[in-house]
Amino acid sequence: MGQSSRTPQRVAVLMGGPSAEREVSLSSGTACAAALRGEGFEVTEVDAGRDLCAALTDLKPDAILNCLHGRWGEDGCVQGLLEWMGLPYSHSGVLASALAMDKQRSKAAFASVGLPTLDSIIASSADVRARHVMAPPYVVKPNNEGSSVGVYLVHEGANGPPKLSADMPEQVMVEAFAPGRELTTTVLGDRALTVTDILTDSWYDYDAKYKPGGSRHVVPAELPPEIFDLCMDYALRAHTVLGCRGVSRTDFRWDETRGADGLILLETNTQPGMTETSLTPEQAQACGMSFGQLCAWMVEDASCHR
Repeated sequence: MGQSSRTPQRVAVLMGGPSAEREVSLSSGTACAAALRGEGFEVTEVDAGRDLCAALTDLKPDAILNCLHGRWGEDGCVQGLLEWMGLPYSHSGVLASALAMDKQRSKAAFASVGLPTLDSIIASSADVRARHVMAPPYVVKPNNEGSSVGVYLVHEGANGPPKLSADMPEQVMVEAFAPGRELTTTVLGDRALTVTDILTDSWYDYDAKYKPGGSRHVVPAELPPEIFDLCMDYALRAHTVLGCRGVSRTDFRWDETRGADGLILLETNTQPGMTETSLTPEQAQACGMSFGQLCAWMVEDASCHR
């Protein structure tokens, strides 16, 4: 819980920011702000820019609901600022945020406690454009972005390497492709909520995640009990080994032809999306928690690590 024994009344909702996920963050922040007002909080929406420190100094909020996504807002940067200012904030702290955002280092943490991950390497974008740095099929993505931003799937039998866009970072992750179903599990505090089966016509890309009708969610997922329980267990263990706080969501692929051996942990999101099509609010609703109650829980869970 937060550092104060009373429920914070004045909440600043951080949203927007400069990352590639700005538009999603604005949607998340607007939805959460409206829900918190419905729960009786006094809410100010803050588009996080270079004047963020000054803006929060003037506002003097009791707590921060961090609805930023992507770099700067999800990778430990803004968390460090809030720690320095002594403002209680939602979600994970500096270290867990930075670790989870670095896909390669977070996978090393998962492997250290026996969680199943995919083979991957960090390579230069120039090298990836020039040749297959891994036998297809494989996936190329930034090492420190989310929401399927800048993700390229190279199919088996591809004639040549992917034509990465000019705005891809100099270093990217190249990861073996895992076939199978898209599954995800939210952790709230010290408990896993449920499992969602994400159904799409093809690749679960940015549009499938955020455009209405882009995907269909089956929650709770219709899975063999062993696989359902493993998703719940793996998500909680991933949350713990990264040192996460509050809400996180862990994504999986499951190749049902291989049984339990086909379940692979892809990544953990320390600040899951909170839009109308987002998975975490849907899972909370399936467990009897309204969207407003979920937002209020995150505010009341806000704290500093100092």
